Amino acid sequence: MVSTVYLARMRVRNPDENNCVKISKLCEVAGLSRMIEEGDLTAIKLHFGELGNDTYIKPVFVRQVVDAVKKLSGKPFLTDTNTMYIGSRHNAADHITTAIRHGFAYAVVDAPVLIADGLSGNSYGDVDIPGKHFKSVRIARDILDAQAMVVLTHVKGHALAGFGGAIKNLAMGCASPLGKRDQHQGMQAEVNESECIGCGYCVTQCPFGAIHIGKKAVVDKSICYGCSACLQVCPEQAISFNWERDVPRFLERMAEYALGAVAGKSGKVLYVSFLTNITPDCDCVPWSDSPIVPDIGFLASDDPVAIDAAAIDLINNEQGLECSSLHYHHQPGENKFKGVWEQVEGYHQIDYGHEIGLGSRNYTLIEI
Repeated sequence: MVSTVYLARMRVRNPDENNCVKISKLCEVAGLSRMIEEGDLTAIKLHFGELGNDTYIKPVFVRQVVDAVKKLSGKPFLTDTNTMYIGSRHNAADHITTAIRHGFAYAVVDAPVLIADGLSGNSYGDVDIPGKHFKSVRIARDILDAQAMVVLTHVKGHALAGFGGAIKNLAMGCASPLGKRDQHQGMQAEVNESECIGCGYCVTQCPFGAIHIGKKAVVDKSICYGCSACLQVCPEQAISFNWERDVPRFLERMAEYALGAVAGKSGKVLYVSFLTNITPDCDCVPWSDSPIVPDIGFLASDDPVAIDAAAIDLINNEQGLECSSLHYHHQPGENKFKGVWEQVEGYHQIDYGHEIGLGSRNYTLIEI
């Protein structure tokens, strides 16, 4: 099967074709009108950004999707799920406050913000799937109850996944905190004692109390869930994982959770990916590093695997930016995300998603 992915590039020299107009047009050509019926409670799944991050999708862009859903008589709401780690989105009260501080107020987006797994992340349902790693997955209740969904994804790098696209947005973003733990199952943080200076910062950031300090940091592997919070904050880069053994399984578990997130919504999900501010890190970190390639534009498709495959190909075809975290692979055609996170082959999530029937890695790109 070959899926269609639509591309709108960011170059604009005409006021009638500004980026907001392009996003609206993408929703139209990608078939949103076939997916939304009158009265459909429509989840607009996005990431509001950790407090301190500033490269999440612009609220003014999200408003175009809200307007498109309302034009079709749907009932949109903006949503995400609570985080497993400690931060500004760990519970619904903090999460909604962060969303509003980042511009996702009703006056801007014209839709309510609902955290899909409830106040403390305990509102979820079990969804049966035919997976290798899971036979059922824990998906946020409001995602399950929504009758349609538009998945808005800021494509960027990720320390464990290699890159974060639509598959990861579905997998982690639609799972309860317990579901997030399921996906990280078996991941174990490891400390390089020769690099560790015993500063203790990782202890303050571990949500499970799995790290303590002797002369060096020590990880209690009976407690560690492999969430990677310590990996991303260690100032000496002294923490790592078993990349060859554990990470491919992690990517496969993500793809299986993504399969559960869209179960029962065949023909009712649109994916829009934003290839702007393509940073090396996830929007879950409380900062935003400089982009690794120039802005490209926006993609839309009804296939999460195809849209991720197209996003990676477009990013790899760009010239890498020298003043960034891109250490290798600056030339067009080279793997940009491996140029940042060289231990991870993020494309494995696309291959596995194709294998389990989440979507097709084969696509036709149509530029509008």
